[in-house]
Amino acid sequence: MKSSVKTYYVEMFAPPERAVSPAKQGFAVVYAKRPTIGYYRFLYDAVGNDWNWQSRKKLSGDALATIIHDPRNELHVLFLEGVPAGFVELDRRVEGEIEISQFGLLPEFIGQGWGEIFLRWAVDKAWSYGPKRLWLHTCTKDHPVALPNYLKAGFTIYKEEVKEDPAP
Repeated sequence: MKSSVKTYYVEMFAPPERAVSPAKQGFAVVYAKRPTIGYYRFLYDAVGNDWNWQSRKKLSGDALATIIHDPRNELHVLFLEGVPAGFVELDRRVEGEIEISQFGLLPEFIGQGWGEIFLRWAVDKAWSYGPKRLWLHTCTKDHPVALPNYLKAGFTIYKEEVKEDPAP
């Protein structure tokens, strides 16, 4: 039986107006300036395995290195009490916009409020570059609170697509 997947494209054109959240103890984000392919794949698999992330798995090591070693593509790793807990990838390769191309937490850290805090950090970091537009996409195969979390953070839906699921 074939199934379909719905993809939501969301964007914002200005930083959200909100009160600054107090920093939580043990929360640290480290810029992985030139991550090894192995480290990147570890994070990608640890975060995306439960959600069947595939796009970066299909890339050769050289093709992946071309993306993640581009200085306009940034990998920021969330650490909680010194333990890797998630990552965000900010793709600044298109002039005037930033795509949050990857975002997520390791399963052990989901459901504790860290996703919202880390997303706020990622949005603030992206806007610190002064883009005209910040965007990302998510789908019905991602965590059920992904889309509501993005909308709560200030993104709005600008496009929806339904396609046959290649990997049900």
